[in-house]
Amino acid sequence: QVQLVESGGGLVQPGGSLRLSCGASGSTLSLYTMGWYRQAPGKQREWVAHITSGGNTLYADSVKGRFTISRDNAKNTMYLQMNSLKPEDTAVYYCRSSWRQYEYWGQGTQVTVSS
Repeated sequence: QVQLVESGGGLVQPGGSLRLSCGASGSTLSLYTMGWYRQAPGKQREWVAHITSGGNTLYADSVKGRFTISRDNAKNTMYLQMNSLKPEDTAVYYCRSSWRQYEYWGQGTQVTVSS
């Protein structure tokens, strides 16, 4: 079993920055594909970015050029650096880990972008 815990969310002004972290327990992350998802109130959960065990990254068009996903296997942690934040980025952000047919989700961390 893998347990994921997100942290780093909060309230920021438009144009500001925030860095989210996802820490794992129960297993190392070295062989897992990791990703970030978000869900705004009244909307479906959407994919934001992912990073493979080999370090390859992909981003949703809505965040490309503004967000950066990374991982530190030694610390068993994944990060999402969020720059140039917009009000439409407001959502609960979730961490996801997958390996073969298995997938694990964190509880989420709230990000609010407002003046």
